[in-house]
Amino acid sequence: MRKICLCSTPLCTLIIAVIGIAISTVHGASPHRILLDTDVDTDDFFAILYLLKLNRSEFHFQAITVNTNSWTNAGHAVNQIYDILYMMGRDDIAVGVGGEGGISENGTILPNVGGYLPIIDQGRGTAGPCRYRQAIPIGSGGRLDIDANFGLRRSFLPQGRRRYSPLRQPTTQQVLIKTISEGPISVFTTGVHTNFALFLMSNPHLKKNIEHIYIMGGGVRSKNPTGCCPKNSSSSCQPQQCGDHGNMFTAFRSNPYAEFNFFSDPFAAYQVIHSGIPVTLVPLDATNTIPITQQFFEMFEKNQDTYEAQYIFKSLKMARDTWFDDQFFTSYFMWDSFMSGVATSSMRNTDKENLENEFAEMEYINITVITSNEPYGISDGSNALFDGHKIPKFDLRKNGVHSGHVQTGIHDPFCFRGNGTGICKDGYTEEISGPDSVRVRVATRAKPNRDNTSTLDREYYVGFLDVINRPQQRGRFNFTSEFPYYKEVFYKPDFNGKKLGKSVVFDMDMSVGDFLALIYLLKVPVEEINLKAILVTGTGWANAATIDVVYDVLHMMGRDDIAVGLGDSFDLNQFYPNHSNIGDCKYSEAIPHGSGGRLDSDTLYGLARDLPRSPRRYTAENSIDFGAPRNTDFPQLRQPLALEVWKSVVESIDHGSKITILTNGPLTNLANILLSDTNASSIIQEVFILGGHIEYMNNKEKGNVINIPSNEYAELNMFLDPLAAKTVFDSSLNITLIPLHMQRKLNAFPEIIKRLGKKNTTPEALFAQRLLKRLHSLQQKHHAYRNMDAFLGEILGAIIFSGDKKPLNSTFQVEHLRVIAEGRTQEDGQVIVDTRKTKGFKVLEDFNIVSCYNIFAEHLDSREQSAIIGSFDEQKRLWSSP
Repeated sequence: MRKICLCSTPLCTLIIAVIGIAISTVHGASPHRILLDTDVDTDDFFAILYLLKLNRSEFHFQAITVNTNSWTNAGHAVNQIYDILYMMGRDDIAVGVGGEGGISENGTILPNVGGYLPIIDQGRGTAGPCRYRQAIPIGSGGRLDIDANFGLRRSFLPQGRRRYSPLRQPTTQQVLIKTISEGPISVFTTGVHTNFALFLMSNPHLKKNIEHIYIMGGGVRSKNPTGCCPKNSSSSCQPQQCGDHGNMFTAFRSNPYAEFNFFSDPFAAYQVIHSGIPVTLVPLDATNTIPITQQFFEMFEKNQDTYEAQYIFKSLKMARDTWFDDQFFTSYFMWDSFMSGVATSSMRNTDKENLENEFAEMEYINITVITSNEPYGISDGSNALFDGHKIPKFDLRKNGVHSGHVQTGIHDPFCFRGNGTGICKDGYTEEISGPDSVRVRVATRAKPNRDNTSTLDREYYVGFLDVINRPQQRGRFNFTSEFPYYKEVFYKPDFNGKKLGKSVVFDMDMSVGDFLALIYLLKVPVEEINLKAILVTGTGWANAATIDVVYDVLHMMGRDDIAVGLGDSFDLNQFYPNHSNIGDCKYSEAIPHGSGGRLDSDTLYGLARDLPRSPRRYTAENSIDFGAPRNTDFPQLRQPLALEVWKSVVESIDHGSKITILTNGPLTNLANILLSDTNASSIIQEVFILGGHIEYMNNKEKGNVINIPSNEYAELNMFLDPLAAKTVFDSSLNITLIPLHMQRKLNAFPEIIKRLGKKNTTPEALFAQRLLKRLHSLQQKHHAYRNMDAFLGEILGAIIFSGDKKPLNSTFQVEHLRVIAEGRTQEDGQVIVDTRKTKGFKVLEDFNIVSCYNIFAEHLDSREQSAIIGSFDEQKRLWSSP
C-alpha cells in the first residue's frame, strides 16, 4: 500500500499548510463552505472528524445541524457534537438542534420547526407518533448505544463550556438560515432529510446560495449483501435481506426497498431531491462496496496517531465486539464517512470533468423518492397530508404521487402480500423516467486501490486513514489527558457503627422531579432509609442513556456504592414479537421530544454537565455469561439490568427482612419484577406509588396527559404503561398512593427556592436551587414550559415516604381502586373506583404544604450526608494541580 502520512514535525506541518494555501491562492478560489446535517450515528461522527481534518484553505466547515428523529436523541447528540468540537479546537462551528415550531392544519410551516417528527406527522408540538422511527431499535444496538456511543463518549471525549441550554440553544432552522444566508455553500446530509426539507420549503429565496447537495442514503440499483445464506449452507437456512434494495434490518419484511435515512421521512427526502439544486447521491449501491474489512480494521488498529483516530477506532471496535452475529466485516460499511470523502473529492474537481472522483465511480441516473404506495387518490386514514383535508397540505395534487397509502408502521398490514412478502416502497429511491424524475449524480461503487500490492483494496481506505492520522488540525486532548493529575476515584460511605434503616429501592423515569427526589432521599439519615438500589426506565420522561446523570448525582453525594439497574425501554407488551428492541410508541408518544420534554430531561435542563463526572457510566460492554455473542474487552463494566439489580438486593438483605419501594414513574420495572419473581410480593414490605388520578370522580379535575386530548382523566405515570399499572394494582402488594391532585398542591416555586437560599449551604442545596430557579424562569418565559410545577410535585412521594407524619400532618384514607388497561388510549391509565371492592389502597388525602417545603429544604441544607465533591469545575481544579 502507499505509505500513510504520519508527518508530525513542526517543519512538516508548516510545509503542508503553506502548500495548501499556495494551491488555493493559485486557483484564486475561496475555501468551499460546508454545512452538515447529521443524525450523529457512529458513522456520522467518523464523517465529522474526517471533515474537521481537511485543509481549511480548501474546505471551511461552518455549521452542524442535528437530526432529532432518527438514530440519536437530541440532548445526547448535541452535547456529543459540542465535545467533539472542543476536542478538535473548533468551538467556532455553529451547532443547531431542535426548535418548538410546528405545522398548522392548513400546511403553514411555522418558524423553528424542530424536526422531531416526520413532516407528515408534524403538528404544532414536539410530541407525536413514531410510524417510521419505530424501525430503529431503542435499547442496546440502537439509540441507547448511539446516544452514549457505547459508553465511550463520556470516557474519552473532553467536556468544554458549550452545552445545550434551554431557550439559549440555537435551533436547527436558525443555524440553517444564518449559515446559508451568508453566501455560497454546499450542504451535506448524512441522516433524515426533515430539517433541510423544512428549510427549503420555508426559504425558497435562499436556494440560490446552495451550490450542491451531497447525500448519503437511498438505494437505487443496490442489492443487499447481508442476510444471505452461505454457499454450502443447509436447506434450513432462510435468507433475510439478501438481495433487497434497502437495508432496514428491522423492517425488510414489510418494506424491502428503503434505506434508513430516506425511510425515516420519505416526503422530506422527496422535497430535497426535487428541490432543483444539483444533487450527488452516495447510496447503498456504493457503500455496499466499501465494508469495514478485517484488513482495514487491522491496519486502522496499527495507525492511531491522533485522538480522533483513537476515538473512531475505539467506537469501531465496540461496534464489532457487540455485533449481533459473526458477520461484522461483511455487514458494517463506511456509510457517511465515505460520502464525505466522495463529496470533498468532487468539490476539488469542480473545474474538471463532472464525473471525476478520487474515491467512487459516478454516473448520472434519473430517480425519484417514493412517498406513498399505489393506488393513488385513496383515503384510508394513513396519509395525514390528505385525509380529512378538503385542500391537501402544501397544495399537493389530489391524485398525485403523494396521495396513496403511507406506511403506518413496520407491521402495517397493507404492506404484506398473502405470502408474507413486503410490498411497501416508502422511502425507495426508484430509478424512473418521465416528468417526476430528477437527474442525479450517483456514486455507483467504491474505486479500487490504485496500489494493487496493498492489503487495502479500496482507494478510500487509504485516504481515510491518511486524513484521520494527519498531525494537522489534530485533537488537542481527550478526557483524561486534558488534566495532568487526572485520577479516577470511587466514593463509598463508611456506615460502620450505624444501625441502618429500612431497605429501600427507588424506581424512577429520570424526570427532573425524580432527580430532586433522589437528592432528597440521599439526604435522609441512613438510620431511617438505607437506599440499596435505583431502578431506571426509559419509558417515561427521559431516554435510557440519561442513566449517566443518575451515576453523576450518586458520585456527587459520595454514594458510588448504590447499584443502578436499567429497565426496559418499552411498556409491557409494546415491543414487537421476536424483537424486544423494536416496538410501538402508543403511549410514550405523549411525552414531548423537545423543550419541557425529553430534550430537557436528558440534559437536566442544561445543568447535568455541571455535576461531577462519575467513574461509573452506561457502557455496552458485555459478557457471554449474560447471553452476549462474545466478551468485550471489559465485561466487568457491563451495565446491570433492573431485574438483575433487584435480584442482588433481595440476596443482600437479612433473612426475614423486607424491601420498601418508592416509584416515581411508570410501573414497568415493578410489574416486570412481579411477573418474573413469584416471591416478590412476600419480600416487598410496602410500595409507595407517585401517580394516579382519582379525584376527578367528584370534581371533574382533569388529568395531565395533555398531548392525548382524548384522554382527559389519566395521570401520566399510569398512562405511560397502563398494563404495568394494572399488573401492580391487581397484585397482593401493600400500596400507598400519592395521587395527582395531592402532587398539584406543591406548586409554589418561590417558596421552596427561598428556603434553599441560605448562606453557606451545601452543594446539593445550591444545585437543587439552581435547577428550581431554572424551571421557574422557563415557566414564565415560554409556553412549552407552562407545566413545570408538575415536576415540583414529584418530590412529594419521597417526603411522604420518609417523613415524620407529625409535622407533615399527613392523613390517608382507604379506597378501592382499579386501573383501566384495555388498549384504548382515550381511557387507558385512568384510575377508577372498584365497585367490587376487590382491593383497598391507602391514598394520601391531605398534608401540610408549608411543612413539606421546610422538610425538603432542611434536609438539603444539612451538613450530614452532604456532597463529597460539588461540581465538575471542582473536579477540574483537583485534576489540574497536585
